[in-house]
Amino acid sequence: MPPALGWGVLALVFLDEVLALVALGVAGAALGGWPLATGAVLVGVLLWWAFASPKAPYGTPLVRPLVKVVVFGAACAGLWLAGHTTAAVALLVFSVVVNAVAAHPDVARLTEEV
Repeated sequence: MPPALGWGVLALVFLDEVLALVALGVAGAALGGWPLATGAVLVGVLLWWAFASPKAPYGTPLVRPLVKVVVFGAACAGLWLAGHTTAAVALLVFSVVVNAVAAHPDVARLTEEV
């Protein structure tokens, strides 16, 4: 895979992560107002920073994917419960596809080189 394509995939992964946080905020606002929206986004950011980011201080090969599933699952479930079913399904499909492509060895190698 050409490096430019790999970096494009990684950009889509970043977009996916941002969309998950936005989804947590939208769901929180719809289900409980701005306090829940703010809390949901903050919890998502803290979980991601501590366990799922590439340089997470507490991320392990077992914990990292588990936390990613929790954050993306909460984002999709929140959108679904808030009545945004199409957005929930779209985020779920996009997340699964882009993370599956990012698991390709050529893409994973790019993050190790940096």
